Amino acid sequence: MTHSVLMDVDTGIDDALAIIFAVKHPEIDVRGISCVAGNAPLESVVSNTLRILDVADAPDIPVAAGAVRPLIESARRASAFHGADGLANVGLPASDRRPEADHAVDFLRDRLLSADEPQTLIALAPLTNIALLLRTYPEVTQKIERIVFMGGSAKWGNASAVAEFNIRHDPEAAHIVLNSGVPLTMYGLDVFEQISLDVATIAALRRSDRALDRTLGDLVGFQREGADGSLEVYRLIGDAGAVCALVAPDLFSFETWPVQVELAPGLSRGQTLVDRRERSLAAFGDLDAEPWPEIEVAMDVSAAEVAGYYLETVLTGTLGSAD
Repeated sequence: MTHSVLMDVDTGIDDALAIIFAVKHPEIDVRGISCVAGNAPLESVVSNTLRILDVADAPDIPVAAGAVRPLIESARRASAFHGADGLANVGLPASDRRPEADHAVDFLRDRLLSADEPQTLIALAPLTNIALLLRTYPEVTQKIERIVFMGGSAKWGNASAVAEFNIRHDPEAAHIVLNSGVPLTMYGLDVFEQISLDVATIAALRRSDRALDRTLGDLVGFQREGADGSLEVYRLIGDAGAVCALVAPDLFSFETWPVQVELAPGLSRGQTLVDRRERSLAAFGDLDAEPWPEIEVAMDVSAAEVAGYYLETVLTGTLGSAD
């Protein structure tokens, strides 16, 4: 089965890993990539995306620039998390590829409406572009098979104690998308943080004679400053897990729950509230509330198997062999 997809990214380390996986997987046809400010400013996101397409030896996949900031708030960016350039400071050469002239929202609309069949949107960034698309061109919902998004959490946060970065960056956009009526799959932070590569594999990638393998090793092996000031290795495949969930859902545990986004100012703003109560208790506790949208939520993952599946898909050959 081939999945025709459009990707929406804010290309830092984990988006880069996801793009490489999507391009290399034989059952994924990437029809276009839209970019939004998030992990890095929009200009860097576009540049990083084009460079990653080069290193992955991708075909001529169109790329479009979109929103430069959230719908309401100012950007909430921690650029050091992904390196000064948003891409682990790997120093990839500038690309000869050029982004589309159209804004990402118009780009996505045209791609969706001209497609022969409904497309899957893989959203790996703050949901600003997707929210603007759904509000500006509501007719596109008929051409969206599903939105698989990396965002939120059923347990904990990273932008705050309870809010994950992509959702907290633009809670209003997330609220629009969650309440759009489009089928949704949520791949949250609590699952995201389970899938990593071991240190020996990262070292082998970095020793490889192949450029793509070395880039993978440099991305996953990026050293960043931990909460206590010490250096820690990134190690996560991150957003790539959401793409793995599309093509290998049997490696994940999914449950369907009512989910809503907290919009109120305060410590819980941007939290994804996953209502796992019995339905009778939920009805008793929320007599005056509107029903929440029910979405598919990744609750657990066979982490080692997904990491192996990722490597099997993206590696260009035996580690350390010559071109």
